[in-house]
Amino acid sequence: MKPHTNSKIISEIDNGWLTIWFNSIENRNALSEGLISELKNLLNKTKINHTIRGITLRGKGGYYCSGGDLKSFKNSQNNSVSKKFFIETNKEIGGLFDLILSMPQVIISYVEGAAIAGGLGLMCCSDLIVVKQDAKFSLTETMIGIAPAQIAPIVVARVGLPIARRLMLTGARFEGLDTPKYNLSDFVVKNAEDFKVLEIKLKKDILRCAPIANSVTKEILLKTPYMSREEQKNFAAEKFADCVMSDEGREGISSFFEKRKPSWVST
Repeated sequence: MKPHTNSKIISEIDNGWLTIWFNSIENRNALSEGLISELKNLLNKTKINHTIRGITLRGKGGYYCSGGDLKSFKNSQNNSVSKKFFIETNKEIGGLFDLILSMPQVIISYVEGAAIAGGLGLMCCSDLIVVKQDAKFSLTETMIGIAPAQIAPIVVARVGLPIARRLMLTGARFEGLDTPKYNLSDFVVKNAEDFKVLEIKLKKDILRCAPIANSVTKEILLKTPYMSREEQKNFAAEKFADCVMSDEGREGISSFFEKRKPSWVST
């Protein structure tokens, strides 16, 4: 396992699993232009790398992500940039969220320190969320006169509209132990050591599943809610047929009848 380091990102690959560390400690891993650009570049390369089966997102410095880069927002306000600048800047964050959601690999976020505003939105793009019990959470945008624009639909998809309203319109602050009641975590751990133990188990479970089948399942889960019932049936049937007729599907069904592990499961 050899780490690869960019200025804002550190990545490590170990046995088909990619760990991505946000590495902008000076601003608590805020979503700066540099971090977003490097993260998108790495994810786009990973998306087509079929040897990588899963991804863990976490932050250096004991901090997951502090949200948008408010310092850059302030500088831009002072420089009287056009409205178009802020539109494009905000859309860049939305593009990052879409990219994470569309990744074929299973994505785990481990949140320690805090996930604030855009950091909480980023966390909600993951398939599985693990939080440290004393980590801090808040959607603070409305408290400083802005809206959680790109974050809102991502959070609603995770927690539902009533909870999203409560969290966004009050700027509520809460800790990791509170996240299960908001459906904002799948697991709560005491410390990084406990996360490591849990991550090993989660990886083992995920790697038992066929990679293309997992990718297709994610696609069905994320796309069908926006379709009519007839569109849902047609889309799902197409994906099901593709899976059954694929080499992976043939291998999986054969392994079931032959009472052996399929080829994608290491011995």
